[in-house]
Amino acid sequence: MNMFSGKRVGVSLEEKALPYFKFYEQPMAEIPKEKLSLLGTPSETAAVPFEKRDLFLAGKDSKYCQVGYGVADNGTGFVCNETYMPGVKAEMLDWWFPWHSVGSDLRYKIWDAEDHYFARADKVDYVCDTSVPVHQKTWGVKHYILEDIGNGPTPLVLLFMSPSDYGFDTSLIGSPKCASLVCAIGSGECAAAMTHKWYPHKDGVMMCSRFWIGYALKNGEIVCALPLGAEIPVEIPKGLFAHNIKEFSNLAAILPRVYEENKDNF
Repeated sequence: MNMFSGKRVGVSLEEKALPYFKFYEQPMAEIPKEKLSLLGTPSETAAVPFEKRDLFLAGKDSKYCQVGYGVADNGTGFVCNETYMPGVKAEMLDWWFPWHSVGSDLRYKIWDAEDHYFARADKVDYVCDTSVPVHQKTWGVKHYILEDIGNGPTPLVLLFMSPSDYGFDTSLIGSPKCASLVCAIGSGECAAAMTHKWYPHKDGVMMCSRFWIGYALKNGEIVCALPLGAEIPVEIPKGLFAHNIKEFSNLAAILPRVYEENKDNF
């Protein structure tokens, strides 16, 4: 796995002409050394179980892993990350997740110019509909993604869901530890459930990510999809953790300017 080669994804002449191409050109943000040091060893403490995911939204999961990766007792993988984003406001992240899924592929590339190829929404008209509240623009939308999390470019489909369809207690949204969130179930080489939440912290926000690897959507419910006795190889959450700490470190660095210059341009 070589997540940090420095080699960038290709761009077209049309992409080079876009006003936000400058964010592709600038160096990737530095990843905090304390996070890089965690790559060598899986966390001894597992993430909050998916079945107790409301504890995550409520900020009551402190006894579980907060930053790290590993394999839980039931064989599923987990990835946890927290990213302080100075100068970022909650509404910027509500905007970012739908914005990068429409328009030019460059929007996804500037998030991680070394690993992101494209993210394309299947309901572009819905995402761009000005009557849809920004925080709802991912609900029920599939993102068709090509990205590299350590083993070369790999296709992935993320089905974003409303928090209620995901099984969250929606009364927790707007509470001190959850200003807003996005949640999705991914299908690809390895199915996974994903949630990113954020809330005001210092002069910005704290972005908190959780991935539960081995979960899939079946008959409208998100359940563990592993065969009895199966276990996710630890290299899978390790690779996803490396990718996550990289992409969100960079997003924290670019988002205030990207939002200010493009917030009215869906």
